[in-house]
Amino acid sequence: MKETDLYCQVMQGIDVQAATAAFWANNPPSSIHESVAQLLQVSRTRLPRPPRASSSINPSEYRPHVLASDRLLVWSTPAGQEWQTELEKNFPDASLFRLFQVMIRSLDQDTRSNYGAGLLRFTQFCDSINVPEDQRMPASEALLAQFVAAFAGITASKTLNNWMAGLQFWHIVNGAPWHASAMVHHTRRSFSKMVPPSSRRAKRPPVTIEALSILFDNLSFSDPFDCAVGAVAFTAFWCCCCLGELVIPSPNLFDRLKHVSRSTLPLVIFDLPNDSRASALHIPWTKTTKEEGATISITARPHRTCPLAALEQHTLINVNIPATAPLFTYRTPTGWSPLTRQDFISRCNSVWTSQGFPPMPGHTFRIGRATELLLQGAHLDVVSLQGRWTSRSFLEYWRRIETILPLFISSSFNNDRVANVDTIMDLGISMGRGNPPGSRVWVPHGYGYG
Repeated sequence: MKETDLYCQVMQGIDVQAATAAFWANNPPSSIHESVAQLLQVSRTRLPRPPRASSSINPSEYRPHVLASDRLLVWSTPAGQEWQTELEKNFPDASLFRLFQVMIRSLDQDTRSNYGAGLLRFTQFCDSINVPEDQRMPASEALLAQFVAAFAGITASKTLNNWMAGLQFWHIVNGAPWHASAMVHHTRRSFSKMVPPSSRRAKRPPVTIEALSILFDNLSFSDPFDCAVGAVAFTAFWCCCCLGELVIPSPNLFDRLKHVSRSTLPLVIFDLPNDSRASALHIPWTKTTKEEGATISITARPHRTCPLAALEQHTLINVNIPATAPLFTYRTPTGWSPLTRQDFISRCNSVWTSQGFPPMPGHTFRIGRATELLLQGAHLDVVSLQGRWTSRSFLEYWRRIETILPLFISSSFNNDRVANVDTIMDLGISMGRGNPPGSRVWVPHGYGYG
């Protein structure tokens, strides 16, 4: 189902004009961004947690206590509020409501949360050096450069990039100019050279077939929870999936526009010419294609960790669950529960550590399959198609490079060409016998001179 169709279902029966009128009747005009943030929670209501000690900021009417994902819309400055007020004088409320609703949908919730974290750090920095409210946005280039420099040597470059992208979006959604130019550019260049070694994560090991086999031998596939865990593990590995494409981050964060549901069942399984079987699973969202989603190709494997067999077992054991629930939902004594990323990883690691195997993070399933394909000598284009990579970025995931690289070099070695060179060399040597020292001996074109 297309993202637009799902959106229409969510919004079915909602009169945007009436909802907007009702909102303005009960809220001050300056809360337009807050109203959009509330609309994003149309399928669930989430409350912000009490702030941690490391997340404390000076109290301000411009920064209410909200979810991290809502800070971009709800936090403001005097300039931001003046801009909103000016907009409301010149344009209809419903039109503005729709504008900000569409703008914020350019970012998914995880990105909004990451950007909100950057806005928090920027606010804390401004508090620490007593920056007045009216100078925080639009932020001068000197202020932005100082913010970057303050975290040099203690923060990773990727983290800073997310913070700065969040700050820029915050300026955009509040109609403020973005003043990052040469000073910020050179400060960021120096920042990348000062990243502490502790911020550079070691490469994560890949999940191997041996690790999958340990899971199979220690999971109970008559147990609904273990059955769901096994189906996710074997599908993530053999189909080269990101875990976020299969499981949800927490029970209250299931999003039908982003996460695969049981509405994809039953699986359509077809026979292949080589007597194998295969199926396909459409996921509604990926990091690269966004709302276009993607199709996961699931092929039966002649191994006990076959992903297709695991999926079939999951659908047989975990029955009588609504089609609107996440795909990897399992039965419980009181009903059913969706499998979360944390529960999945915890179960896998509990099995591995009990068998003397090291625990591993979730992304290593995708790394493991890419590594396995490369070890089998699969062409790089095949690896790209299996993992749905649009570029050769997956080469960054190579593990066991000491095995993979010699394998590719040896498989590309042209024995006929080497034998031909040896023949030419022997011919040149025989032709050169008896010639004066230093004379040049002709050999066929393409091989130079003897």
